[in-house]
Order: sequence, then structure tokens, then C-alpha cells
Amino acid sequence: MSYIDVEHEYKRYQTGSAEIVANNDVTFAIERGELTVILGASGAGKSTLLNIIGGMDTASDGRVVIDGRDISRANRRQLTAYRRTDVGFVFQFYNLVANLAARENVELATEIVPDALDPVEVLRMVGLEDRMNNFPAQLSGGEQQRVAIARAVAKNPKILLCDEPTGALDYRTGKQVLKILQDMCREHGATTIIVTHNAAIARIADRVIHMRDARVERIETCATPADIETVEW
Repeated sequence: MSYIDVEHEYKRYQTGSAEIVANNDVTFAIERGELTVILGASGAGKSTLLNIIGGMDTASDGRVVIDGRDISRANRRQLTAYRRTDVGFVFQFYNLVANLAARENVELATEIVPDALDPVEVLRMVGLEDRMNNFPAQLSGGEQQRVAIARAVAKNPKILLCDEPTGALDYRTGKQVLKILQDMCREHGATTIIVTHNAAIARIADRVIHMRDARVERIETCATPADIETVEW
């Protein structure tokens, strides 16, 4: 069994009399410590899938097995514990607390887990040692995203889930953020999943899951992923 196994997963929403199928018979596996890119156009079902893997939403049918546990059968309390201790989230928009400094935003996340990393050290890891006492409004977009990554990483999560983490960033800053995510996976062993519509980013992945119209279209694996510094788009 792989570290993450998604088996015949469906997600359906009811809108009035119409049924929307956001994920349609989705099946794939991800190994521990891999960097996986879920690639597809807007509306392909990528973010829905990420939310289900992260325990923020639940599948309508099928199985979502994480490290031997089927979270699709978990109750609300179990999902809360799973999100708190096992998963770090990075979103396109940074969701920082405006009236807390960078260090305090990271500390907030570390207070809810038993084996958190040191917030100051993690902010150093993402290159913000000189900005940790600044508030979000005093930081650039790229710096805010790095705080968001530090907040997710400081929880010492087993899984790092990133939903369009460079979508609001310029090219240069986006590459800096992806470099941090790639390093976190390679050097610290977090199983990392990046959702994106940018096909160029797929070159850095061990595994690429192509989604189209709510389905997995194909899956590619790469024995020698590229370093983000060599990728252009």
C-alpha cells in the first residue's frame, strides 16, 4: 500500500435539482516523501481533490487512505485531529492574521501540535530572518507567501498541500516559493502535493497527475525531476 491511496473517489454537489460531479471515479497513489503535481485547467476538480486529501471536505464515495487510515470514513473529530497534526496547507492567498507579526503568525500554528518546529528557525529557512517582526501589510506578496509556507512547515506536517501557491506571484517570486517547497520535500521529507494549472511546474515533480473534466486523465512519473531553478515558463 502506498502512503496516499485514492480509490474510486467521487465528490458530488447538489445545486437545486442539478447534481455537480467535481471528482469522477478518481484513483491514484502517492508514495511517502514524493513531490506530486496535480495539473489541470480551472474546474478540472484539482482543488476539490486537495481539500478531500487534506480533510477539509469529504468524498461522496470511494476511499481516501492516508498512511493506512481511511479518512473518508472518519468523523468530524477525527478529521480535525488529522488536519491539526498531519497536514500543512499553503493557499494561493496567504490567509495571514493581519494584526500579528510574521513570527506570531507562525507561532499560532505551532501552538496546536505537539512536535512543532521552532518558528524563528523556520522563518530563517524561508529567508525571512530580517522580516519576522513585520506585519503582513509591511511584507511583499512573495514574503507573505513565505510566511504562509513557514506557518505550514512549522507544524512539522507529514503532508504539505499547496493550492496554486504561486498564482498570485510574479515569475521570479513564484520560482523562489517553489524552490522552498521543493527543498522542504527533498531535504525534510514532507510528502508534498502542489495543485497548479502551470504545466511547466510539472517538471519538478516525482509524479504528475493530469486532471480533466473531474477525472484523472493520465499519471506520469519521473525518475529525475528537474530543479526549479532550471525551469522556465
